[in-house]
Amino acid sequence: MAKKKAAGKDARKSKPSSRSVLDLSASEARAFFLKHDSYCNFDLPGYFSFDSLLQGVSRELVGKDLRGLRSSDPRDLDDASHTILSNKDGRFAWRPIQLCHPVLYVDLVHQITESANWDAIKQRFADFSQPDRIAAMSLPVQSRSKKRDKAEQILKWWQAIEQRSIELSLDYGVLIHADISDCYGAMYTHSIAWALHTKRVAKLKRRDFSLLGNVIDSGIQDMRQGQTNGIPQGSVLMDFIAEMVLGYADLQIAEAIQTAGIQDYQILRYRDDYRIFAESVVVGEAILKCIAESLVDLGFKLNSQKTKIDTDVIAGSVKKDKQEWNASIKGDRNAEKHLLLIRNHGMRYPNSGSLQTALAQYLNRVDKWAEPPYSLQALISIVIDIAFHSPKTQPTTMAILSKLLSLVSTTAEKQAVVDRTLRKFGSVPNTGYLEIWLQRATLHSGTGQSYREPLCKLANGESEPIWNSSWISSTPLRAAVDAKKVIKEAKKKKLPAVIKPSEVQLFEDY
Repeated sequence: MAKKKAAGKDARKSKPSSRSVLDLSASEARAFFLKHDSYCNFDLPGYFSFDSLLQGVSRELVGKDLRGLRSSDPRDLDDASHTILSNKDGRFAWRPIQLCHPVLYVDLVHQITESANWDAIKQRFADFSQPDRIAAMSLPVQSRSKKRDKAEQILKWWQAIEQRSIELSLDYGVLIHADISDCYGAMYTHSIAWALHTKRVAKLKRRDFSLLGNVIDSGIQDMRQGQTNGIPQGSVLMDFIAEMVLGYADLQIAEAIQTAGIQDYQILRYRDDYRIFAESVVVGEAILKCIAESLVDLGFKLNSQKTKIDTDVIAGSVKKDKQEWNASIKGDRNAEKHLLLIRNHGMRYPNSGSLQTALAQYLNRVDKWAEPPYSLQALISIVIDIAFHSPKTQPTTMAILSKLLSLVSTTAEKQAVVDRTLRKFGSVPNTGYLEIWLQRATLHSGTGQSYREPLCKLANGESEPIWNSSWISSTPLRAAVDAKKVIKEAKKKKLPAVIKPSEVQLFEDY
């Protein structure tokens, strides 16, 4: 008996730490998509939570047809959904992150997770997985551990893409990297119906709303002023919908490669990134041609600037920024020299994963400081410069800034730092995401700074609608979309002035 118990414990220990969204039942999938981390898959300060608002909207919509709850068309409004503009490079490139109108989002989740619809989706993904030479590794996952879903998704990438790529070096001599240009922005919404029902059926029944693909297409158009080019970025739901189209593309690619007479190859796909393994450069380029031609039919094109051929498969399997950081001197006893090493790496590889890891390690270092270092003002300038050139690092760089600000002696000096930071970022457009995290970094600091980003105004206690709900005729449903529910005041008051590593880090060990 004791042996059986021990075996049971071992079995529990070996249980995977995550499971694919396709392993969920319809009701489990609905709960998965209707939580904060799925609605908003980018990092926000801990006092933001969309859970209660989404649940309230869901209760109002259950069993109801949204078409009967409209007084006008949300497509006529340019502010039905809220867009946060995040600068990408410290210059003039930017990424729109969309907080979809909660009613439109929840209604779409309800439609997708109706039992019959969910079963049909799972069957269609089973079709997408039939080509045994193309492995799609980017389906959303649900954590079964203490880690967040996002952390498990990153671990899955490491295991299924980087580690698997290294393993394939035994079988292939060439690795080609390719990705789709502006994938989400270029995605044709009608292609969702093609993916779920085949292009022939979808074109014959393009106005038939018994087809789930047409329902999803229409729902996304409602979120984007009727546009048919592009889907919103910023939610796990949209990542999942993108996988429908990209999975359909996998079928087309496999067929094109078979027609070309190529048998021995392997493709690993993570969202819009492709890793092509082949015996020779000639074969690899022939496969690349098949991919490019198949994607054109769906309105996509490959990014020629990011296409790269490696004849050293192991070296090509690990990102160059990671290799360089692993081989470099990563730190220094002097805090300023340490941060300059990180900054120099960031200038070579902005927004890279290795840069974010290096900053997480630096945050762990400064978090222990009790006294201000001699070079405090210089450290502040360097941290802000890193945030300027690598906007993806802003949660961590603002956490470091919050610690450094806590070591500044007077409120007036802290205010001067904030003012100078905003002036620096004022030279580039679209810095709403930076404002959100700068507001968190100065929470309880006494600086009293005001910000333009609507979410900042909401967090500051101002009345800010965020979404335009004037198109909703139902009073209870409109009341459910109360943006004030998004701010958890009790949690906001309890948060310390200094952002702790646990608030911005996905992993405990860096």
